[in-house]
Amino acid sequence: MVTALLFEIYLFKALSLVALVLGLWAFIDAARRPAQNYQRENKRTKGFWMGLTGVAAVFCVFSFLAGGGAGFLQLIAACVSCVYLADVRPAVGGKGTPGYYNY
Repeated sequence: MVTALLFEIYLFKALSLVALVLGLWAFIDAARRPAQNYQRENKRTKGFWMGLTGVAAVFCVFSFLAGGGAGFLQLIAACVSCVYLADVRPAVGGKGTPGYYNY
């Protein structure tokens, strides 16, 4: 029984660390991109994505420091970071053909 509980604790801690890395990566990347790239690619504003990814990163930091058991709120923060990294980051990255992601 103790082994199962220790496994659960370390699993939540590892998942919390993954969410923390994703949150910080998304926030730092959103801060590095010029505001004009967001408008050019018809994405939401830089301030919008900075706010969302910033709140997600802060929540992931607190969740990690608390032991990693934040549940669905940590999952929401990780989803926000993943949406930025999967959709917005490639579009505002400035590499490739302009407007490639605008179908």
